[in-house]
Amino acid sequence: MSATTVLLCGVGGQGTILAADILAKVAAASGLEVKLSEIHGMSQRGGSVTTVVRFGDEVHSMVCDPGSVDRIIAFEEIEALRNLPYLSENGTLLVNAEAIPSLPVLTGAVKPFEGSGELLDSLGAHLVPAGSIAREVGNPKGTNVVLIGALSTTLPFEESVWEDVIAKRVPPKTVEANLEAFHAGRKAVS
Repeated sequence: MSATTVLLCGVGGQGTILAADILAKVAAASGLEVKLSEIHGMSQRGGSVTTVVRFGDEVHSMVCDPGSVDRIIAFEEIEALRNLPYLSENGTLLVNAEAIPSLPVLTGAVKPFEGSGELLDSLGAHLVPAGSIAREVGNPKGTNVVLIGALSTTLPFEESVWEDVIAKRVPPKTVEANLEAFHAGRKAVS
């Protein structure tokens, strides 16, 4: 398998890093070489979080250049737009259909960007109501796992490997709720 590059992006507190860790562990459990790079920025204060996961038979670097990412998984719409230049011409863009206002927007210093969902839709993004789905299955913090479920339908890894890694990676009390969120994410894009 040639190297596949996945960029996960969101804001602090959305579980972007956990989602990237699950993806990396699934690829490794499937016998592939994996490289991971995280940029936390001001993530603990609601700032951008970007993680790149590259996997394949042989992976030389975790660096990704504009136009080189096979899949972008965006945990909110503005981060999807911010990272769009990295998507390859034939890449897949999965986006949580939700915009989280930044601090300058919340304080009134900047006007919010209107129409991000419509713009992403016109660019061919797969908009997934991951936050709504997570709440529907009783796991309001499971947006990240819903998105991982959606992503899993685009990758060649066995569903059972995803389930095993999720069960080992999330807190024991939340395993069932996270597996339900994962399966709901898979159904959302099937």
